[in-house]
Amino acid sequence: MFLSITTTRRPATDLGYLLHKHPAKLQTAELPFGKAHIFYPQANEDRCTAVLLLDIDPVALVRKDRGEGFTLDQYVNDRPYSVTSFLSSAIAKVYSSALNGNCKDKPELVNVPMPFTIAMPALSATGGESMIRRLFEPLGYSVNATALPLDTQFPEWGMSRYSSVELSHDAVTLKELLTHLYVLIPVMSNNKHYFMNKDEVDKLLAKGGEWLAAHPEQKFITRRYLGNNRHMINDALLRLAETETVQDDDDDTQPLQPEQIEQIERKKRLHDQRLEMAAEVLVNSGAETVADLGCGEGRLIKLLLPHKQFKKIIGVDVSQRELQRAARKLRLRELAPAQAERLQLFQSSVLYRDQRLETAQAVAVVEVIEHLEPERLSTFAQVLFGCIRPQTAVITTPNAEYNVKYETLTAGDFRHDDHRFEWTRAEFAQWANAVAEKYGYTVKYVPVGETDEQAGAPSQAAIFTNGN
Repeated sequence: MFLSITTTRRPATDLGYLLHKHPAKLQTAELPFGKAHIFYPQANEDRCTAVLLLDIDPVALVRKDRGEGFTLDQYVNDRPYSVTSFLSSAIAKVYSSALNGNCKDKPELVNVPMPFTIAMPALSATGGESMIRRLFEPLGYSVNATALPLDTQFPEWGMSRYSSVELSHDAVTLKELLTHLYVLIPVMSNNKHYFMNKDEVDKLLAKGGEWLAAHPEQKFITRRYLGNNRHMINDALLRLAETETVQDDDDDTQPLQPEQIEQIERKKRLHDQRLEMAAEVLVNSGAETVADLGCGEGRLIKLLLPHKQFKKIIGVDVSQRELQRAARKLRLRELAPAQAERLQLFQSSVLYRDQRLETAQAVAVVEVIEHLEPERLSTFAQVLFGCIRPQTAVITTPNAEYNVKYETLTAGDFRHDDHRFEWTRAEFAQWANAVAEKYGYTVKYVPVGETDEQAGAPSQAAIFTNGN
C-alpha cells in the first residue's frame, strides 16, 4: 500500500518540517495492522517527495480476529496492496502533527498553500474514475485516474475496481490535503477495516468539517464514510447544516488581509454560537464562580478560562467518560497551578441536589434539558432554581419550529435520537415563564443562529436573572 506526496515549492525540503519526518532518514512506525515506512526517494530544493509505504500483516490480522471458523477471504484479499481505510488510519498515526496543523520548527508553513502532487498506484474505488473526480475536483484537484485490469494476462476478464490515481493541486495547505485524503479514501473504497461507533461522526466533522459542509457531494461522502448507518448519518448532516458564515465587521473600503479573508470564509457551527452566547452571558453576569451543567468535553469551559474574573469554574457531567475527555481537551495536567486551582470537574446530575454546586453564582445549561424526560423537568428546575439558586442562569434548547429547514428530517422527527422532546418557541416560553414565576426570577429570550422570518432561529435561549 503506497502513497506519495510531492511538492515543488522552494525550498521543497520544507515538506520534511511539515511532516515531522527527516528527509535523510528511513523511519518506521508500528501499527496495529503492520508497519508504516516513511522515506524520501527525492529531496532537494526544487522537488521533494515523501512516501508512506504500509506493510500490512494479513496473518496477524486473522489472529486478532475474534470471530470463529475459517473463511478463505481472511487469507486471500487485497489488504496488503490496495489503498483503503488502513491508509487513513496510518495517516492519522504517522502524520498526526501535520494532520492537526502543527509544525514545531516552522509553524508559519502550516497555513501556506503549496503545489502538491499525490500518487496512489492501487486505489480501491468502487465508483471508478467518475466518482474520484466527483470527490476531488470540487476541492480544486486535477485528477488523472487509470483503471487497472483484473489480470494483464487475461484482458477478457475485464477491469478491476482498482485505479492508479494521481492528484495535483496548485495551492493547498498540507493540513487540508491530509484531511481530504483521510476522509475520502474510505469513502472511495466504501469499506472500513474496523468497527464504527458514534465517535465516527466526531472524526468526520473534526477532519472534514471545514470543507465538507460546502462540498456538492456532502451527503454521498457522509453516507459512505459512516457505513450507511442512518442514525449517524442524520446526526452528521444536521451538525453540518448548523453552519453559518462569519460576517466581517471591518470597513469594506479597506483592503482585506489574507487572515481576514480566511475568517470571513470560515464556517461556524451553530453549537459554537450557543457556547459563545452562553459565555457572554456568564461574563456579563459579573459572577466569580460559574458552573457548566452538562459540560461534555469542556468547550464552554475553554472559552471561560481566559477571563480572570472567574475565581472558580465548575464543569459537571453525568458521564465520567465525557469528564475524562474534558480533562484531556483542557490539558488539565499541563495547566499552571494557579489555573488548575480555578477549575473543578466532577460527576453529578442536574436531577440531584449537589452541595458542591451551590456556590455557583451563574450557571449555563447548554442543550441539556431536551435529553431529560418531560416529567423530570420539575425536578431539574427545583435543583437549579431552588437549591443552587444562581444570580444568573442561561438555558438553551433546540427550536422545533426550525426543523422544517433541515432536509434530512421528516415531520415529527427530532434532531437527535436521544432527545426526549423538542419545543416550539411558545412551549419553551410557557415552561420558562412558569419556572421564573415560581422561583422569583425574571426571564428574557434570545434567538441563537440565523433567524428565519417564519421558523425563527435554530436554537433558543432563556436567560434567568434573580435580583435578590
